[in-house]
Amino acid sequence: MKNFLFEVKEGLLISLKAIRANKVRSVLTTLGIIIGVASVVLMSTAIKGINQSFQKGVASLGSDNLYIDKWAWFNNDIPWWEMRNRKDITMEDYKRYKDMAKLPLAIAPRVNAFRTIKYEDKSVQSIAMTGTDYNYINTTNLTFSEGRFFTEFESKGGRAVVVLGSEIAKKLFPFGGAIGEYVKIGGYKFKVVGVLKEQGSWVMGSWNPDNQAYFPVQNVFKYFRSRHRGSVTIDVRAPNSQMVEAVKEEAISIMRRIRGLKYDEKDDFAINQQEGLLSNINKTVGVIQIAGLLITGLALFVGAIGIMNIMFVSVKERTKEIGIRKAIGAKRRTILGQFISEAAIICLIGGLIGLGVAIIGSMIIAQFDFPVTVDADAVILAVSISLITGVLSGFAPAYTASKLDPVDALRYE
Repeated sequence: MKNFLFEVKEGLLISLKAIRANKVRSVLTTLGIIIGVASVVLMSTAIKGINQSFQKGVASLGSDNLYIDKWAWFNNDIPWWEMRNRKDITMEDYKRYKDMAKLPLAIAPRVNAFRTIKYEDKSVQSIAMTGTDYNYINTTNLTFSEGRFFTEFESKGGRAVVVLGSEIAKKLFPFGGAIGEYVKIGGYKFKVVGVLKEQGSWVMGSWNPDNQAYFPVQNVFKYFRSRHRGSVTIDVRAPNSQMVEAVKEEAISIMRRIRGLKYDEKDDFAINQQEGLLSNINKTVGVIQIAGLLITGLALFVGAIGIMNIMFVSVKERTKEIGIRKAIGAKRRTILGQFISEAAIICLIGGLIGLGVAIIGSMIIAQFDFPVTVDADAVILAVSISLITGVLSGFAPAYTASKLDPVDALRYE
């Protein structure tokens, strides 16, 4: 055992000495691994971040929520032009559904318009103005940093009140004090009654409540768009997740009656929910993972081939050294271990540098609101990949070195 440990220690010392003696070659050798490891770490953390963003977005929808819409979120069986030609869901459809539905915990309409919002000399352009009613807050998990949502009285009366997302509030009121102030939207004044807590970008930025404003739905039709232009989405919340299917079946039955469909006619509306979105998200992430694996695998393969070639050159140049070591009693396993450890150390150094590059890269990418964070798993992944690549790429040259005949090696010029 002592002899084995001595051989390992000696092999490592010789490997380090060889690396220091060939600094330029060692640096060039590590480049492939630096690129490969940086690619693997960035790709794995990016995929993880994308998945977390998707999952957060899906979770925000709630497992007990349904969304009655003209468009299906994901449905490969229905062509998009067929959904486009469907009748719009109207406010009258919403009112009839609300009157007829018995099972939901909360029901709210939702329509959108995009406008610039101003306060004094500050403005935020193209924000999503969500028109809804007082019940909307009961269909979501939104919380407030200050103020409140609009009341039933304000909702039914179409009062000029607005609730701001946190990002809009920060831009218009950098020092706070938004509650009670009046903002201008499309030239009309609205009183700020609430500011939401920061929620963050959900589903890769496709929906961000921080950059939205909410006001009574009547104001959308009064100021910004015709009641007969565009479809209404009906947000429905079941009492609990066990009741979702019952609420869904009731919604299908009621909407078919409202839209005058015969028993043999297909639904001309969609009931969207978390499960369908989650299934498609998982497929998307799976495709991204496969693509990422192929790209990073190729980068590592090229790096490993480069190290193997350099190590073969090193064995060739150090043939006489190998012969001397064998002549004075070095065993085959000692020579094997020396060259494998040399390749592993080079790869480990490259891997650590690659990890540093990935951390800097992730910090830069994070500035663009892309969810990339290098965590402990990424560090373990980088070190593991480096060592495995070093051992595998160094084995063939090391085996060649260990098989050299000492007599032939000493004669080599």
